[in-house]
Amino acid sequence: MLYRTLRSLHLACVTLTLGGILLRGGWMLASSPLLEHRLTRILPHLVDTLLLLSGAGLAVLTSQYPLAQPWLTAKLLALLVYVLLGTVALKRGRTKAVRGLALTFALVCLGYILGTALTRNPWPFA
Repeated sequence: MLYRTLRSLHLACVTLTLGGILLRGGWMLASSPLLEHRLTRILPHLVDTLLLLSGAGLAVLTSQYPLAQPWLTAKLLALLVYVLLGTVALKRGRTKAVRGLALTFALVCLGYILGTALTRNPWPFA
């Protein structure tokens, strides 16, 4: 029962994270003031925290740990790259071109993370 609950929470957070980066990326490209709204700045952190905690809970419940499972290690490393790219895309990029490129690579990174999670293979597209 706990596994199903954590898995459902994790998958919901994955969906919210993907939708959130797409929405905020669109707002960034359109120079929308909504990107600076208080909820827009706080909510993604809440969702991502729940995503990480539910993922950690699933890892503990299934006894699958980074470094012991290559696919999980790859997924976590890709997550770090995604966070860095997302920061450049939504906040730190100096020009809209740099931000757009970072957003593109962040979405590619998310695709890799999803592929790795679904196949449990660090080379999901090979």
